[in-house]
Amino acid sequence: MADFVSEIKAVPYSEDRVFAMLSDLSNLEKVKDRIPQDKIKDFEFDKDSCSVSVDPVGKVTFQIIEREPFKMIKFTTVNSPVPLLMWIQLKQVAEDDTRMKLTVRADLNPLLKPMLSKPLQDGINKIANALASLSY
Repeated sequence: MADFVSEIKAVPYSEDRVFAMLSDLSNLEKVKDRIPQDKIKDFEFDKDSCSVSVDPVGKVTFQIIEREPFKMIKFTTVNSPVPLLMWIQLKQVAEDDTRMKLTVRADLNPLLKPMLSKPLQDGINKIANALASLSY
């Protein structure tokens, strides 16, 4: 197992607002137009899961498996070539000031780890930046 952790991001909203939006994946409708269509196709989502087709990987589904109100949302992948767990941690430090951190735990075999470590770390930081920039 390998862990990839994002930088801690400041989000200028309360933890309950951030949690409410991120723990209901149907809210992705609000940001669907920001997703680069050349990289991601067949974007589908509902309250508990989202699926995308990514070249050359294919279709990957993220499903919420645990919600701890205002603190953490945990996801797992379904039909992914690399099994992943991802969780978003939230901590309110002041009114309208929440800190957010993303962690991905990937089951990488020793041959894939050197090739996938940098793209996974870059990807988790990009996701954290995108989530921190949303209007909650």
